[in-house]
Amino acid sequence: MSDKNHNNKKNHEQDKHTAPKAADEQPEVMDILDEEPEEAEVEAELDENARLQNELDEARAEIEKEKKEYLFLMADFDNFRKRVLKEKADIIKNAAERVLQGFLPIVDDFERGLVAAAESSEAESIRKGMELIYNKLIKYLQSQGVKAMETDGADFNPDFHEAIAIIPAPSDDLKGKVLDTTQKGYMLNDKVLRHAKVAVGQ
Repeated sequence: MSDKNHNNKKNHEQDKHTAPKAADEQPEVMDILDEEPEEAEVEAELDENARLQNELDEARAEIEKEKKEYLFLMADFDNFRKRVLKEKADIIKNAAERVLQGFLPIVDDFERGLVAAAESSEAESIRKGMELIYNKLIKYLQSQGVKAMETDGADFNPDFHEAIAIIPAPSDDLKGKVLDTTQKGYMLNDKVLRHAKVAVGQ
């Protein structure tokens, strides 16, 4: 074999051995290229975490703000409730005061009547004086919304009457009716102030 052919064969073998090395080196370049998307993903994840952290901080700040507003409203409502209770107590107190003031002139009349009765021996004049005072008292009670119940001959109603006795009815049409009232009942506007004590026919 000539030296020329020998050298060509040798060079050809060297090319065969060196070619795979170039192929082996190519994946290393691809690995480097593959690393770039991973870094981008990491940066994107960091950005997402930062965004979520920012949203969390904003949510916490909003919750804290609403909590302070809630506590303020609760304190304001508590003050309002206390004020309403005080005003209600004052209204009740003042209403009772006005009612009692209205009784004082009637007490004065009773005192004058007692003095007149001690100085007079006429029963009729004493009776008339008592009637005047009684009528004045009833008129004042009516001005305050207090009225006596009409019970005699009415149907027995446990909402208004308290039966303290059951007596034979003189006739069938009086059964279940109020035949006698031992103590008057009174209404305060539309509310029962005191039940009437009655005897009912049976």
